Amino acid sequence: MISEKMKPLVNNNSAIRAMFEEGNRLAALYGRENVYDFSLGNPNVPAPKEVKQALLDVLNEEDSCFVNGYMSNAGYPDTRKAVADSLNRRFGTAYGPQNLIMTVGAASAINIFLKTILDPGDEVVTFAPYFVEYGNYVRNYDGILRVVPANTRDFQPDIEGLRAAVTSRTKAVIINTPNNPTGIVYSEETLRALQNVIAEKEAEYGTVIITVSDEPYRELAYDGVKVPWVPDFLEHAVVVYSYSKSLSLPGQRIGWLLIPDSIPEAEEVISAATIANRVCGAVNAPSLIQRALIRCIDASTDIEAYNANRELLYGGLKELGFECAKPQGAFYLFVKAPDGDDARFVDVCKKYNVLVVPGKSFACAGYVRLAYCVSNDMIRRSLPAFRKIAEEYGL
Repeated sequence: MISEKMKPLVNNNSAIRAMFEEGNRLAALYGRENVYDFSLGNPNVPAPKEVKQALLDVLNEEDSCFVNGYMSNAGYPDTRKAVADSLNRRFGTAYGPQNLIMTVGAASAINIFLKTILDPGDEVVTFAPYFVEYGNYVRNYDGILRVVPANTRDFQPDIEGLRAAVTSRTKAVIINTPNNPTGIVYSEETLRALQNVIAEKEAEYGTVIITVSDEPYRELAYDGVKVPWVPDFLEHAVVVYSYSKSLSLPGQRIGWLLIPDSIPEAEEVISAATIANRVCGAVNAPSLIQRALIRCIDASTDIEAYNANRELLYGGLKELGFECAKPQGAFYLFVKAPDGDDARFVDVCKKYNVLVVPGKSFACAGYVRLAYCVSNDMIRRSLPAFRKIAEEYGL
């Protein structure tokens, strides 16, 4: 009954969600307090108080028919202006509301942009490890995802791997910084090197290759690390963003797509992406949270809570003998399986009610991902279980 395109998606149901459901099963058996679930990147830090106040103010002060009605498929003009003004203040840019499309989160933004540019058989390149859904998003529009293998030395993108992966059918390169699952921030040096290779390949094939910078974790960076503004370094770059992490609003499904004027035929691309926002089924981003964003555009989450979790979990696991790169951003720890077998590592962890996601799900076998956007108390309570895991591996 279901389509051929959906069958592999059903068969390969996301390991992240599957582990989340396993957590619910174990909690029913052993009690929620005895299950240490690091599977899902669901923020545990409350939304800033400014967000609640903004929502209340919209409901109390704005006309309900206007707030609950249709608007341009690109979103309210004043919401887009508020976003553009915020970006311009922060990055010294000159974007206008016409450069922005409000979307149902970053996932929707990626989808509408891919729908805008891809023809069947076109290729998109990304770097392992990468967010598991990128392959599904590309296949939605009959594209082909080309994956550059992971550079496990420092998890910066493999530049020579990119050079080998790009072909005459390459339409886009997706990058994600700070990265899910590693927490690594792509450096300015890396971005310059990416631009050099992309420009080289554009000249070789006579094509335009768009960099899609997926940035839902931009505001979550630690130790004074600065996340470079990608369009400053890559000539043909669009940015997709979500407030799911920066304002702890994953369920509100609000984000945006930025298409700068530096994109060739930018006006036509923006028009097509706006139509894609409609025909993909979203029609427009949710109206209430769009109105609220105008009033709380510069609010921020409590990053120190995530930093405390990062320090506790990273320090605890390193002390027990586990290997992992210290994350510079986001709220994930990418831990090396002691014997190189991530599937076995997941099973061993599960024996002690610790839930982690296999690196194979991110095209990087041999590692597991831990989401530390959980309570600090849960991390503390999980460390004895990790000690037992370490002992089982002889660390």
